[in-house]
Amino acid sequence: QVQLVESGGGLVQPGGSLRLSCAASGSTFKLNAMGWYRQVPGKERELVARISSGGSTSYADSVKGRFTISRDNAKNTVYLQMNSLKPEDTAVYYCNADLAQYDSIWRPNDYWGQGTQVTVSS
Repeated sequence: QVQLVESGGGLVQPGGSLRLSCAASGSTFKLNAMGWYRQVPGKERELVARISSGGSTSYADSVKGRFTISRDNAKNTVYLQMNSLKPEDTAVYYCNADLAQYDSIWRPNDYWGQGTQVTVSS
């Protein structure tokens, strides 16, 4: 099993910043792409940002220029730096990891974190 543990959410005023972290741990695995998604009640989960194993990034149009995704492969951790936050960024943010796990052979798998609440409000 692999666990994804998120941290860094909270309450921030409009225009403020937050940094989310997501650390992967567990049995033998190799991380591939990692990403951040968000969800508000009554809506589907949406992609916020994604980063490949080689560091290539992609962003939702709504966060381009404000959010930056990065990763530390030595720590099996992905980050989301969120600047110039807006009330519409309020959501539960989820970490996602595409990875390969070893249990006699390498198998692809997909994991989600438990989610962390981000609230942007004055």
